[in-house]
Amino acid sequence: MSSVVVVGAQWGDEAKAKVVDLLSAEADVVVRSQGGNNAGHTVVVGNDKFILHLIPCGVLRPHVVSVIASGVVVDPKYFLEELGTLRSRGLAITPETLLLSERAHLIMPYHRLLDTLSEGKKTGVKLGTTGRGIGPCYADKAARSGIRVVDLLDEETLRSRLEAALPEKNILLEKLYGHRALSADEIAAEYLGYASELRPFVRDTQKFLSRAFDEKKRVLFESAQGTLLDIDHGTYPFVTSSNAAVYGACAGSGTSPRRIDKVVGVLKAYTTRVGAGPFPTELSDSLGERLRENGQEFGATTGRPRRCGWLDAVACRYVARLNGFTSLAITKIDVLTGLEKVRVCTAYRAGARTLDEFPSDLRTLESAEPVYEELDGWRESLGGIRSFAKLPAAARKYVRRIEEIMSAPVEILSVGPGRDETLWIGRGKR
Repeated sequence: MSSVVVVGAQWGDEAKAKVVDLLSAEADVVVRSQGGNNAGHTVVVGNDKFILHLIPCGVLRPHVVSVIASGVVVDPKYFLEELGTLRSRGLAITPETLLLSERAHLIMPYHRLLDTLSEGKKTGVKLGTTGRGIGPCYADKAARSGIRVVDLLDEETLRSRLEAALPEKNILLEKLYGHRALSADEIAAEYLGYASELRPFVRDTQKFLSRAFDEKKRVLFESAQGTLLDIDHGTYPFVTSSNAAVYGACAGSGTSPRRIDKVVGVLKAYTTRVGAGPFPTELSDSLGERLRENGQEFGATTGRPRRCGWLDAVACRYVARLNGFTSLAITKIDVLTGLEKVRVCTAYRAGARTLDEFPSDLRTLESAEPVYEELDGWRESLGGIRSFAKLPAAARKYVRRIEEIMSAPVEILSVGPGRDETLWIGRGKR
């Protein structure tokens, strides 16, 4: 492995964390390059389960340096709480093994407030935000009124940036939402308290990564969310606030695309979505509930039940084209065990039209009816299988069908949550 980007190929929650954890065994550096603590990455190590929201999965490997790059938005209080929790569980995380970009933007108290208060206010549509201030922080970044980690390390700069930002925020809070005004002094006092604890972790991570590449280090990029939640190419406005596709890794870390050797797309053997937004293959019946219960489809960040449905080949082809996957990791295929038939949506029916391309028009996508093909299911348990050849014939056929849809070979097939519940079928073991 040299440099690899792991990308979600659906609406997030594809079990990317397990794939990143597996690949990090051969990595020197693991990088988070976008998103914030709205992401929930779950990794099972033996009898232990770790749920990470902001800190990269690389911290579970002692030999790996984990990097929170400049494209991530960071809540300093949450960073320190998560760090403390991980250390309390025996992880030896130090400023040498966890780096925080000095250029990363900070989530401020008004970001969290505005995120919660504004949900559904502007359009009357609830987008399903986590309420953790991610969107408002990215909005300030784009408006050039954000506050970065490097600003936190200088009291005069922090106070100056706060005093410039707060008048507008307080007008919104007081006049639009009826909330009390916030105090620059109170916020400064709180955040300056975080500064001394954060300072040892703060680095020029772009320079660090450039040197790592020059030294032929193995770098693994851990994307948050999934491509269909990408701010530019997802199901807008039901999206996240950053670029969740492959190009987000480059922009968010300051890495040239020429440095990337491999792009691994992660997708579930079925489809899920958290929160609002179009979902053509959603199953609002007992079968959808069965997938939810068997797959434990509840958000790691919010605990919200995930909406479940069949695999959507129309969306998958679109995502594959955007990312140019070199290989795939299929997760949770074991959840489909016991079904007599397995369905794949190959096209949409929109009125008199049949669509085989993923539409950008939200109204078309919301009204689209899936056109399905059926494949045989399987009843044999997959949990103890470690060879592709030993999978039930119907399961092998399903995997090959996904390869056709995505135009990429499957490298990893997950048959359970544990590290060992994995088939490396792209490494001469097919």
